[in-house]
Amino acid sequence: MDAPDRVSRAPFPPIVRCRGLTKRHRVGVATVEALHAVDLELGATESLAVVGPSGSGKSTLLNLIGGLDRPSAGSVVVDGRDLAQLTSDELARYRRATVGFVFQQFRLLAHLTALENVALPRILGGDDRTSAEREARALLDRVGLAERLAHRPPQLSAGEQQRVAFARALVNGPRLLVADEPTGNLDADAARSFLDLLAELRGDRGLALLIATHDPEIAGRAERVVQLRAGRVVEHAARA
Repeated sequence: MDAPDRVSRAPFPPIVRCRGLTKRHRVGVATVEALHAVDLELGATESLAVVGPSGSGKSTLLNLIGGLDRPSAGSVVVDGRDLAQLTSDELARYRRATVGFVFQQFRLLAHLTALENVALPRILGGDDRTSAEREARALLDRVGLAERLAHRPPQLSAGEQQRVAFARALVNGPRLLVADEPTGNLDADAARSFLDLLAELRGDRGLALLIATHDPEIAGRAERVVQLRAGRVVEHAARA
């Protein structure tokens, strides 16, 4: 059996700890290993960039830590909970309360306004509409969209849609942000503006950030970088 990859250790007490994390997929009659025995830690207020070419396992890693998928082997412990031991309902609550997701595809509901899109996670979590929309309104103001509350996604620019998605990711007060190529659909100016906002709000709230990217400029903003190749950690380094 191959030895596990090196542990990429967090410089602070970790909120995320992966040990021997492995994910296999069936493709026809073959088995493809998307992630192989990865050991990884993420500090409670740390920003960590995961880099690597397409097919290296970046999205697979984020999906496992975000509770969107289950590992074939190994463990993912987030905020003291082993995700493999959670039921489907418990995983849903974990995704709603502990993790905020920001994706390249904004995943907004086109028939809802910006305010309704951001308030929805709180409503689904049991909040009344008034308090949910109060928090959503405050976050949209914080991301510079106070004048766009009643606009639906097709009426917003790509940069504005990503800001709505970011506000939605924060509305339930997560401890961990998981961002998968979040600037992939933005032009250079919008991407830079979004990254500045992401850094500012993450710092204000003391959140951990796990971001997958192929962009060296984005990775350079993180406090630590882990490189994946063929599902394995091949390098990790703190920013100078």
